[in-house]
Amino acid sequence: MNTVMQHFGRSVSTLIAGMLFGFGLSYATMVRPEVVLSFLRFQDWGLMLVMGGAVVVVMLSYQLLPRLMRTPVLDDHFHTHPSVWNRDTAVGAALFGIGWGLCGVCPGPAIAGLGTGNVDLLWALGGIAAGALAQGLRAKA
Repeated sequence: MNTVMQHFGRSVSTLIAGMLFGFGLSYATMVRPEVVLSFLRFQDWGLMLVMGGAVVVVMLSYQLLPRLMRTPVLDDHFHTHPSVWNRDTAVGAALFGIGWGLCGVCPGPAIAGLGTGNVDLLWALGGIAAGALAQGLRAKA
């Protein structure tokens, strides 16, 4: 029973975090490709404040919460995510940046943008899915 409640608690907290993330992206207009493209052209600095604020909150959370809490609320220990930098990471980052720069769409904001009724984002999400599938097939080979 305890594991069922833990799973339910994690699922609900994930849903709430996703809703908050989507609302924040929409509120900050990151769901509009033209706004993102103007940011990438250094014409609009508003998104820099949004992303910078998010980075500060995450950095503080990752540094302070393990010091302030013995265990996380919905787990038995804090996890670390080791980053592995290699050629595939660099190439993937470059391809992601090129795609982002061409269409102004990032996966998270694209999904959130569907909630605003922008169905044109389905084309970008289709391309994102096709690229992920191609990479998955390449990795298996």
